[in-house]
Amino acid sequence: MGTTTAVAEADHYGYEPFNMNNPFPSYQALRDNAPVMFDERIGYYVVSRYDDVKAVFDDWESFSSENAQAPVRPMGEPAKKIMNDGGFTAYSGLSARVPPEHTRIRSVASKAFTPRRYKVLEPAIRQNIDDMIDAMVAAGEPGDILHDIANDVPTITILTLIGVDTSMIPTIKEWSVSRALLTWAELTDEEQIPHAHNLVAYWNFCQEQVAKNRENPGDNLTADLLALSESGEDISDHEIASLLYSMLFAGHETTTTLISNSLRVLLSQSGAYQALVDDPEKIPGAIDEILRFSGSIVAWRRKATRDAEVGGVPIPKDSGVLLLMGSANRDPSAFDNPDQFDIERENARTHLSFGFGIHYCLGNLLAKLQGRVALEEITRKLPHLRLLPGSSVSFVDNLSFRTPTSVPV
Repeated sequence: MGTTTAVAEADHYGYEPFNMNNPFPSYQALRDNAPVMFDERIGYYVVSRYDDVKAVFDDWESFSSENAQAPVRPMGEPAKKIMNDGGFTAYSGLSARVPPEHTRIRSVASKAFTPRRYKVLEPAIRQNIDDMIDAMVAAGEPGDILHDIANDVPTITILTLIGVDTSMIPTIKEWSVSRALLTWAELTDEEQIPHAHNLVAYWNFCQEQVAKNRENPGDNLTADLLALSESGEDISDHEIASLLYSMLFAGHETTTTLISNSLRVLLSQSGAYQALVDDPEKIPGAIDEILRFSGSIVAWRRKATRDAEVGGVPIPKDSGVLLLMGSANRDPSAFDNPDQFDIERENARTHLSFGFGIHYCLGNLLAKLQGRVALEEITRKLPHLRLLPGSSVSFVDNLSFRTPTSVPV
């Protein structure tokens, strides 16, 4: 392997932080030549090897998550004014909080985020997917896995989970796009303005859901969290609203991408889709391999709370650190033949796509449940599915999420 010192500023080994179309060759170049590189274009130390990424995730005392949800490009004054005037006080549900606050809120949330709460949703998830498959087929070829199935299924699930009417799907999707663009894209001050208005509406909606369930509790996760609060658990209504603010984004966008990537990858790998048609028992393992091979989130941020070191490179206090999970998941030191897709890979579950340590994704079971049901139903009902010949898939430009714009079939 190459040197463990930070690379000279002029050489980025082909790495383009916001280009998600095919970052994997540049990831390999970084791992081989500059596994910890300061990228002056974004102002972050970029970490690309598996052991280093995992170690930073695990060392929350040296590497805080406080910047995980901070805008990549600082908010302009017009957008700031819109959000301040609109009473926007949302904060991360969990991902950007640090102990002891994070520990306290996660402890309460984990009592509501239970497999039982998820499991009761499975029949409805399966029926929704079946209905969407039928509608896609009835509409005629070509279909689009992203727009015809993956886009709405996780949104319906998360809205049902927290007690929101599914008529809100288009609005929630619009708000989620705004949140993603304001946080992880490079927008001008002018471009930020409509998205700032959306985030004010988004946050007010979350607070309204808490107030509504406080007055008339429903059978949903919001009411569960409020009941825990009333029973003496230490969580405020503002913190519950912040959890909703996080779930209404993270609870569906990444799962939409997981389902889309599952079909995109399986159909592009010789024999992989047919193997699941022939033996659905292989689907859970395939999902972990998809998360490793082509995860929804390929980069996440941390901030050094003190002078530290990663892979032999000094990281000064207050420095930003960008962890390339998409690179770590293809590190040959952790995975044999990492660029080969293998639905029977024995250690696929050790991928870092859900993070690691105290911030390991609380919703991972729900994401996997929906991915599994989607693949079970699609392979059962569409055994001869294939990618649309001659089509190509592009990905949205941003720093962290590898999101396809379509999956034509």
